Amino acid sequence: MEKISNMKTKLLALLTPIALSLPLYLPAAPNSFKVLYENGKPVPYSCMKGEKRQVIIPTSYQKKNNEFRGAWVATISNLDFPKTDTPYAFKMKFRNIVTNLKRAGFTAVIFQVRPSSDAFYKSKYNPWSRYIRGTEGYAYQNFDPLHYMTAEAQRQGLEFHAWLNPFRVVKSTPLSKNDYLKTLASNNFARQNPDAVLAVPVQGGNMLILDPGNPKVKDFLLKTIGEIISNYNVNAIHFDDYFYPYEGIRDLDAATYRTYNRNPKLTIQDWRRANVDELVSSISSLIRKNNAAKGRQVQFGISPFGIWLNYATTKYGSLTNGSESYFKQFADTRYWVKKGWLDYVIPQIYWNFSHSKAPYAALTDWWSDVVSGTRTRLYIGLGAYNVKPGASGWGNSDELKNQLLYTIRRPNIGGVCIFSYKHLFTPDNPVMKEAAKKLVVDCWEAELPYR
Repeated sequence: MEKISNMKTKLLALLTPIALSLPLYLPAAPNSFKVLYENGKPVPYSCMKGEKRQVIIPTSYQKKNNEFRGAWVATISNLDFPKTDTPYAFKMKFRNIVTNLKRAGFTAVIFQVRPSSDAFYKSKYNPWSRYIRGTEGYAYQNFDPLHYMTAEAQRQGLEFHAWLNPFRVVKSTPLSKNDYLKTLASNNFARQNPDAVLAVPVQGGNMLILDPGNPKVKDFLLKTIGEIISNYNVNAIHFDDYFYPYEGIRDLDAATYRTYNRNPKLTIQDWRRANVDELVSSISSLIRKNNAAKGRQVQFGISPFGIWLNYATTKYGSLTNGSESYFKQFADTRYWVKKGWLDYVIPQIYWNFSHSKAPYAALTDWWSDVVSGTRTRLYIGLGAYNVKPGASGWGNSDELKNQLLYTIRRPNIGGVCIFSYKHLFTPDNPVMKEAAKKLVVDCWEAELPYR
């Protein structure tokens, strides 16, 4: 908490809890707004004890100028994009995705080009991804997927954001660290640098990640990103929420801390946050220098876990009672925004309006307040994957639409991003199918590839 306590007093004095600083509660909703109900009762604005305010949403959608509408296409475990045997099959699959997004009114595709210490592009530093054809290090001759994808997306008028997971080596493996690393391609950084890999115990085995505190890792990631922005016409470099693992790091990096920490005043927790801060700052600087040198406008955006800190922890936190990225992933997301390192931020607010620990309205407004007066644009990440029959707070087809209606009228919010592509375009249940129609057809007046 050292960084928080050392913030300039003058700046903090200007900030009040979000619940007090925005006109969130209207004594009587005008005709263009309505109180949101669930199970016959008004939905409370926050999960704070004694909360009397209610969620009020617009009754109609109102488009914003330059509204951002993004969709994540996840390649990890082939979630949204299948393995393909030929360049032609790859092209047709990606073209279909972009065509569907364009017809549905989207403005950007966020495609996962580095899911697990690998690459969906020709790289000097990372092997071809196993999620392209099934084997790491093996792709197609005379075909570079990323060159094709950037050209095709931009041909159809969509931004292409290159999504990287910086630290993941594997989500879970029953093998030991050394045994798993032997299965990787010979040019995989993790295999070549086992001392820079941490094995985090998880259910069923180990998660392997690159050690954020090892200087070799930072240098490698800067080379990786430098290669992309130098060789490919991407509109943005995009990180998700995976920094230090959700499962907890324990003392697995204690030796790294003893070796590389140069500030005796930093606890290991503060040191971890400083490691992530330094990476984010360095990438921001790298991209801006490249833009200035080459006359480009590549953006840098991050999609973090939705909660920074709760109000119970600090008066500058959100009106929530959930897990906190500041302590869990050691991601000081609010600090990144205030420092101006990000061109945009897409917090993953994958909870419904009535959630008992992280209600959608209060958290969305907190983020709107955070970006106020900064250079960072704010879009909200919506969790379409949650919509399914019988799911608490998500079992009705109106939740996503209501979240869009609420979000797009808030100050400082420029749009939304949907996780993920397949849930809108190949819905696996009737509630999701109807929810997609209400979002795309009713609000955006666009079309889906089904009725």
